[in-house]
Amino acid sequence: MSQVPAAAFADTKPHYNILDGLRGVAALTVVCFHIFEAFATSHVDQKINHGYLAVDFFFILSGFVMGYAYDDRWKTMSVWEFFKRRIIRLHPMVVIGALIGAAMFYTQGCSVWDVSKISIAALLIATLLNAFLIPATPGTEIRGVGEMYPLNGPSWSLFFEYIGNILYALFIRRLPTKALSLLVGAAGAGLAIFAIWGPYGDICVGYSLTGDNILGGTLRLLFSFSAGLLMSRVFKPVKKIKGAFWIGGLAIVVLSAIPRIGGADHYWMNGLYDTLCFAVAFPLIVYIGASGEIKGRLATKLCKFLGDISYPLYMVHYPFIYLYYAWVKNENLTFVQSLPGAAALFIGSILLAYLSLKLYDEPVRRFLTKYLLRKKS
Repeated sequence: MSQVPAAAFADTKPHYNILDGLRGVAALTVVCFHIFEAFATSHVDQKINHGYLAVDFFFILSGFVMGYAYDDRWKTMSVWEFFKRRIIRLHPMVVIGALIGAAMFYTQGCSVWDVSKISIAALLIATLLNAFLIPATPGTEIRGVGEMYPLNGPSWSLFFEYIGNILYALFIRRLPTKALSLLVGAAGAGLAIFAIWGPYGDICVGYSLTGDNILGGTLRLLFSFSAGLLMSRVFKPVKKIKGAFWIGGLAIVVLSAIPRIGGADHYWMNGLYDTLCFAVAFPLIVYIGASGEIKGRLATKLCKFLGDISYPLYMVHYPFIYLYYAWVKNENLTFVQSLPGAAALFIGSILLAYLSLKLYDEPVRRFLTKYLLRKKS
């Protein structure tokens, strides 16, 4: 299949290829993290325990790339044009994720959520809410587990991503670098306090409209997005780092797979680990990735492929996680017993992400770019 030219889309500045590849690695760890949710009783015994930190890595990358792509364009670009560019880039996959979730909803029944009691009308309303990124409130969402987006759980991070885009366009981009540094420091301190002394001993929050989730999700966004933006302003690459993709990718996998630290008796220990990841390790990985160079056709193609599928993968895999979870619960399976299904889910999600990209996301973005960003003659 031929490559789509960059000019066909809203954002035409060259990408950091290694960072694209690392975003794909992080998306793969999220899929693995979600697969193992079916066998966890809490975050304490969750396998691939720290996969939730991939969201913080995504936010840092988003801020870094946002500053790189847009900071020097505001003299010729309006706020409304910026919003249109971001909607074109992000929202088509939000819609398709909601539609896939709705189409599969009645196949996902289990003891944890009884889908048979949900009417078609309620499902249609939930689909519209998800497609427009309007959160469901706890107790009223149709799955009954408190998610903002019960048809496609990961949409919650897009809710915060949109908030970050709005804050960037209206406020954060105008901050002098010193003021931006103060914002990063304050948000980082707040997030560290939440992680170390908060109620969970981690920052796996943001997916529900509860007080702790809104506070934690907001702090995750404010620190990581602002830190990435600050890095884009002060970034000066060291000499080209060889193997940067492999170094960064391995680091993401290892940091995500580390078991829970401290257990239920010492929440602060795991909170400290989370803090070191979002405040030290992830900015360092971004710095290494942005300073690196790709050598060899394999690494180049791999980075491009992973970068291309990263966002579609993140947005289409979770309806199948609900299905897998229901299957495991209904059949009372161990992970070993469910391994063929887990492998099929993992590989199938990658394939679906690629097909969604080529057959849906790219054509829709081309169409929207043509008609929403048409230049005046």
